[in-house]
Amino acid sequence: MRALCPYCGERDLREFVCRGHAVALDRPDPTADLDLWNDYLHLRDNPAGPTRELWYHLPCSTWLVVHRNTVTHEIIETRPAMEAAP
Repeated sequence: MRALCPYCGERDLREFVCRGHAVALDRPDPTADLDLWNDYLHLRDNPAGPTRELWYHLPCSTWLVVHRNTVTHEIIETRPAMEAAP
């Protein structure tokens, strides 16, 4: 499988590391209940279909936001994370 790096072009998927969903999480207050911290640290959505993920491309040391379909594994778009930030 191959993925498109905006800087290096089409590359082998083994050059990339997926770091999870590219969404902002609401961090609990440091004094929050342990159940809130447990949820924050361990519970994540696992959507079927289009999602945005944060990936790291090792050869060029670039963080990317990858829009891909988790059902078909189709990569819809890749963008540098700095450009994709709100």
